[in-house]
Amino acid sequence: MIIDLQYLPSLEYFACLLKFEDVQIETHEHFQKQSYRNRCHILTSNKIDTLSVPVSNGNSKIFVKDLRIDYRQDWTRRHWGAIYSAYGKAPFYEFYSEYFKDILAKKPDFLFDLNLELLSICLKLLKIEKKFIFTEKYEKTVPNDFRGKIHPKKDFSENDFYEPLSYRQNFGSEFVPNLSVLDLIFCQGSQAGTILKGSVKD
Repeated sequence: MIIDLQYLPSLEYFACLLKFEDVQIETHEHFQKQSYRNRCHILTSNKIDTLSVPVSNGNSKIFVKDLRIDYRQDWTRRHWGAIYSAYGKAPFYEFYSEYFKDILAKKPDFLFDLNLELLSICLKLLKIEKKFIFTEKYEKTVPNDFRGKIHPKKDFSENDFYEPLSYRQNFGSEFVPNLSVLDLIFCQGSQAGTILKGSVKD
């Protein structure tokens, strides 16, 4: 299968990864605005909050692997403040938060590098082994093409690989599905991988 890299991906994204043994990461697509490539959703005390990574030259046709992050905005502090507000009192925040904080503190130049490092640490914490192949050119038609399929404007029910398995979240009495994987990791710790595997639709 082939898929785009996303920022602190949703559970739907990981469910998709788990359905396939061989995973190709698209490096030669053009950046698409208002997608999960540079945003994610977390659950705060009163709403779902969207965290968005600002990028330079996002309007021009540039390969996603060459897209630079815009640090003229103090977005890392905003993101970490929102993450702490949402999950600072979650059961497993203190065990796992430094992994993510350290990656953001490095301030990688490129969005692709940031997303890949965050995805790698998420898989490690979830105890999921997955090797990636990176595309060397853009091909319009490929089998098992999931580029752009997981999108903020598409409900996860439109795809066929994620079936929410509820777990105790930090806020609210009603379960909110398909948030960033951060929600699952900080709320469920070592059980996160098991819950995620149980969310993969047969």
